[in-house]
Amino acid sequence: MAKKATSRKSAAKPLKSTGAAKITARPTKEKKRSRAQDSTLGARPIWSGNIRLALVLVPVKIYPATKAGARISFHQVHKPSGKRINYQKIVAGVGPVENEDIVKGYEIDKGRYVLFEPEEIDEVKLESRRTLDLVQFVQQGEIDPIWFDTPYYVVPDGELAEEAYAVLRDGLSTKKRIGLGQFVMRGREYVAALKPFGKGILLETLRFADEVRQAKPFFEGIAEEDSDPDLLSMAEELIQRKSGKFDPDRFHDTYTETLRELIEKKARTGKPLEIEETSEQPTGRGAQVIDLVEALKRSVRGGGGEERASTRRSASERRKAG
Repeated sequence: MAKKATSRKSAAKPLKSTGAAKITARPTKEKKRSRAQDSTLGARPIWSGNIRLALVLVPVKIYPATKAGARISFHQVHKPSGKRINYQKIVAGVGPVENEDIVKGYEIDKGRYVLFEPEEIDEVKLESRRTLDLVQFVQQGEIDPIWFDTPYYVVPDGELAEEAYAVLRDGLSTKKRIGLGQFVMRGREYVAALKPFGKGILLETLRFADEVRQAKPFFEGIAEEDSDPDLLSMAEELIQRKSGKFDPDRFHDTYTETLRELIEKKARTGKPLEIEETSEQPTGRGAQVIDLVEALKRSVRGGGGEERASTRRSASERRKAG
């Protein structure tokens, strides 16, 4: 027993004597802290990896900065039966189809498609290197807003990353620059613009050149004459009078707010309908069409007399039921 205790002590010494061991001894706590942070934020990171500036790596996590939960969405309900309306993937002349029989197609000309198997699409997807290389810096305000797409919050991944993160943030802020680079997220490549945002860093994905329409054709017909001085003076006065700091709370989605009030009122005063969630096969006329298609397919395959008799019986039974 004494020898075992000695061996444990000797194995523990390197952790105290080497800096590298101290760094590698931390991740367990860091991971727990990161999970706790994700829980507190109520969101999961959409990407995690490193921002690289020359030889400096900054471990980060990226979270969506916007949410769509404030908007109201409706389900379609079949009023007579009180059941949810479901959708089937149907091919004209064939009927419902299985997911495994569906492939992606791209229309190269009107009515002409090239088809792709899932494996072919997967081969094209880019592997994430989990690194965003900053390759260029531009002045803040240099990039026109039309190029910006989706915003994300960038946070340091653990306490060990905070110092390098702060240096990058403060450097961008002091020099009034935006950092540009490319990275892979969910199999697609994005152009990223990093800018200081309060105590943190904001990442906004940028659109590629072929995703933005040229403005000139849209504005070509507008006259280039100077505005009337008196009218321009009044416009400038009105603009000055209504100028102020941006306050997002001043603007409200009145349609959604009114709709939410109507929903709450109906929930209190009306009789909410209990919707039965079901995966039953369709019945009625739709089912007859599907059964007919299946019967025809069996006939083409050369079904025997027994199958034909069964089909006749089922058709007769449906007519009686109708």
